Amino acid sequence: MPMKFRKLVFVLVVASVLIVTISAASQQHSTEKYSAAEDDHKDTDADDAITMDSSGHRSLLQKKRSRRVTCKKFPMICHAKGSPGPACCKKKCVNVLKDRQNCGKCGKKCKYNEVCCKGRCVNPSFNTKHCGGCNNRCGNGEFCVFGLCNYA
Repeated sequence: MPMKFRKLVFVLVVASVLIVTISAASQQHSTEKYSAAEDDHKDTDADDAITMDSSGHRSLLQKKRSRRVTCKKFPMICHAKGSPGPACCKKKCVNVLKDRQNCGKCGKKCKYNEVCCKGRCVNPSFNTKHCGGCNNRCGNGEFCVFGLCNYA
């Protein structure tokens, strides 16, 4: 009888070790899945909490993450009504004809004293076609000085 009891205890110990190992492996696998998915959703906000369950094991509770739709994955959203512009630059919809950070093409920045007019960086203080602002043309023979036509 004692030999059968030892075998039973041995089988129970091996079974419990096997269950713990499988559980740990599945948690590690789900953590790897989560970290891979996290790269896709870095711009979302969520708080995670570590709790203890009734058996004394720690578990990670996660709130649902909201997914932001970006134009990088769905470029047609830039053509939707109310969108800032039809071009997609760095996951944002922009109008390359007006945006100072993406003037004419993605990543082309205007200097601090320039504005973006029709996709070109211009200085509105001295440009006769864009005097004081975009499309504000001075008359024939007039000069643009400090953003005013015929200042002087």
